[in-house]
Amino acid sequence: MSVKDMLLALCVVIIWGLNFVVIKIGLNGMPPFLLAGLRFSLVAFPAVFFIGLPKIPVRWLLAYGLTISFGQFSFLFVAIKLGMPAGIASLVIQTQAFFTLIFGMLLLSEKCKWNHIAGILVASIGMFLLAKAGMSVQGSNSITPGTFLLTVGAAVSWALGNIANKIIVKNNKVSGISLVVWSALVAIIPFFLCSWLFEGVDEVRQSLLGISSRTVWSLIYLSFFATLLCYAAWGYLLGRYETWRIAPLSLLVPVVGIASAVLLLGETLSGEQFVGAGVIVFGLFLNIFGGSIFLVRWKRG
Repeated sequence: MSVKDMLLALCVVIIWGLNFVVIKIGLNGMPPFLLAGLRFSLVAFPAVFFIGLPKIPVRWLLAYGLTISFGQFSFLFVAIKLGMPAGIASLVIQTQAFFTLIFGMLLLSEKCKWNHIAGILVASIGMFLLAKAGMSVQGSNSITPGTFLLTVGAAVSWALGNIANKIIVKNNKVSGISLVVWSALVAIIPFFLCSWLFEGVDEVRQSLLGISSRTVWSLIYLSFFATLLCYAAWGYLLGRYETWRIAPLSLLVPVVGIASAVLLLGETLSGEQFVGAGVIVFGLFLNIFGGSIFLVRWKRG
């Protein structure tokens, strides 16, 4: 990988890691469904007037938009609004990798290797330890069963979106950025509908009339940097290099997420939570690298 592309990949990881802190800041001045609706409105407009509609069946565009855009960020934004620590959320949502494997086996008849199963088991232990520790402490690093399950729900939605994406890419030649932009358009209506139903007209009006500069900058960051810029850059990198070179870089996202939450939001991890987080990261590492490490050792032996 060239130095330029390595720096580009590092920028994407940092932007995505900081994304969770920015979400927390944005939610301080705006309810979750409204914030998400405005975010994806900025992703869709004016881009839909310049980027062509992806040539895929409408049902798959709807499936992708309602899972990876609406489902994922509905669960995530509500979880963080209700008190889920941003740093821990950045880690828990990475379990989408395991849910993607499970759904791939169930829905696409994909085969699962030993390191995938081992990674799922190890990460499950880490999730249990992290949740148990978070529910026994008070303060900025506390977790409730509701916020934890909502964040897991975000990971499940992301995984279902990955499955939809696999089916779309397998059967159609489609631009990644066009899929992002038009799936954002799909998510706008359910976001604003949920905002009207659950947040109410009065809260929406007050949030819009009293919108702060921090919320505006959060929306700009979430829509243009974390979504449009990063997805375009990630697609460019995946197009130039093998998947195994690029995919492992996502392991750095929760590292940046936790570190930025500690530095910028004052969040902390207890010793037990740190152990749980470490076990989850090891499970992710085992899932990605376990097979290749075993193969190298077998060849040397």
